[in-house]
Amino acid sequence: VQLVESGGGLVQAGGSLRLSCAASGSIFRINTMAWYRQAPGNQRELVAAITRDESTNYADSVKGRFTISRNNAKNTVYLQMNSLKPEDTAVYYCQAFINFSDYWGQGTQVTVSS
Repeated sequence: VQLVESGGGLVQAGGSLRLSCAASGSIFRINTMAWYRQAPGNQRELVAAITRDESTNYADSVKGRFTISRNNAKNTVYLQMNSLKPEDTAVYYCQAFINFSDYWGQGTQVTVSS
């Protein structure tokens, strides 16, 4: 099983990006999927999470700007990021509970210029 993220990049403040994370391999069940981020010198923090029945929760810092969603048929989770701020700059990691084990993606860089 592996998770592969895509969609990171460089964007100006106020802009938008959409991250995707696709799970592949021998999968019979995916429970909660989430996005975390880690900025230089900081600890990794939860950005948003979504359960299998699509209940969501968000970090206070991104509420109203970011939206997490998933497509269970495609084993994919998304993070739509709007109104981006320089403080959103970080490596973003996908995480998922697959087959009752914890998996992480390799990370994708998001850089927001002021």
